[in-house]
Amino acid sequence: MTKENSQCNFEECGFNYTLALINGKYKMSILYCLFRYEIVRYNELKRFLSSISFKTLTNTLRELENDGLIIRKEYAQIPPKVEYSLSKRGQSLIPILQAMSKWGKKDKKGKKCLN
Repeated sequence: MTKENSQCNFEECGFNYTLALINGKYKMSILYCLFRYEIVRYNELKRFLSSISFKTLTNTLRELENDGLIIRKEYAQIPPKVEYSLSKRGQSLIPILQAMSKWGKKDKKGKKCLN
């Protein structure tokens, strides 16, 4: 083992930091949805991600907003209107998500789904 390897702390590396931001069943899907459709309202997100519960969607959006990955814009009107979009920080993750999507499409060809 080299000296460089012995001092590496994987818990503090950039990979784990990035993973902590996007880890979660729906976070990457929400980010990719906002990339594809740019500005999306809450109920539209719910329709795009039909298997997500309202509570989970709300909590996940809150986490993404707190991490500075998405922007929540609330309009003072009745009925309430809230729109979500990617922040500049969130947009910076898109090349990673696109690479994952490309890999998934390539790997999926000819394989049975595991679900």
